[in-house]
Amino acid sequence: MNYRANEPLPNTMQAVVCYGPEDYRLQEWPVPEPGPEEIVIRVEEAGICASDIKCYTGAPLFWGDEQNEGYCQAPVIPGHEFVGEVVALGEGAEEKYDLALGDLAISEQIVPCWNCRFCQNGQYWMCQWPSVYGFRKRVFGAMAEYMLFPRGAINYKVPKSIPIEHAVYIEPLACAIHGAQQGNIEFQDVVVVAGAGPLGLGILAAAKLKTPRLLIALDLMDHRLGVAKDCGADIAINPAKVDAIDEVLKLTDGYGCDVYIEATGHPAAVEQGLRMTRRLGTFVEFSVMRESVTTDWNLIGDAKELTIRGAHLSPHCYPVAIDWLEKELLPMEHIVTHQMELASFQEGIDMIVSGDRSIKVTLRP
Repeated sequence: MNYRANEPLPNTMQAVVCYGPEDYRLQEWPVPEPGPEEIVIRVEEAGICASDIKCYTGAPLFWGDEQNEGYCQAPVIPGHEFVGEVVALGEGAEEKYDLALGDLAISEQIVPCWNCRFCQNGQYWMCQWPSVYGFRKRVFGAMAEYMLFPRGAINYKVPKSIPIEHAVYIEPLACAIHGAQQGNIEFQDVVVVAGAGPLGLGILAAAKLKTPRLLIALDLMDHRLGVAKDCGADIAINPAKVDAIDEVLKLTDGYGCDVYIEATGHPAAVEQGLRMTRRLGTFVEFSVMRESVTTDWNLIGDAKELTIRGAHLSPHCYPVAIDWLEKELLPMEHIVTHQMELASFQEGIDMIVSGDRSIKVTLRP
């Protein structure tokens, strides 16, 4: 054995394995062993993300189409939201990451190549050849009893003062913080966040700390809008019940919002945001779309001269997210709504697809 462990690792484990769209199976799978500078954790909790659902339902981003090669390399163990206990350390891992056996640990969702132009320039989150946990064979995910952090991963210790079911939210919260940063929110801005799921709620909390003049949440589910107010929204609007664009225009003397952050993954929210945002305003896109979006580009250019910004992953935001959760800055008891055993993964997926009862659903191996 070329690694240190607090006890011998078993040979096999229970794992959810993705074989294709709507073909996810619970089965026995070999337990990983760490090589040099690698870590094995016993997974304590794994979250189901909206991008996991897009992969499950067959989105072209993950499975390819006539223009693009799919990102998912099945068969693969899904799951990029997680926290776990360090149970085995490869040579050099403890010194490199300041992690010891028994620590709680997390790894950023992307394992960069560290060799491409972007990685060499410090822009690792935009790696040309990225490996995101749960989609690539190099980085199997967390919907299993054990998980490997490979060499080159970006790992952090998680304070044990953070409850496990809250610590699993570190990844989506870190993404949310980056999304809010991309909006360049100023003190007197009117900010609209479309979507009050796990990502949108985190964006609301981050945006609130920027102290905008008015923070507005949009969602089609009233129970989520209640949590949005707990996360800092001043006003919560259900576009299925009122004309959201008209409401925002009324609140801004007809100008529109200064910043619109799209976190729903629905094409209609893009058109809504472009129409709702004021001239010279900022539109931030942070979601995984299942299908292509068609819109009136005149709104972006000739009519409004908008600033359009993308948001991808969570560069340098994990330590901030960990700090916020340790300080209990979010209403986590209302965000993590369902915890299930790993064997109930299908129920968890179905629950998120319907969206009528849940916000964040987690699996506990």
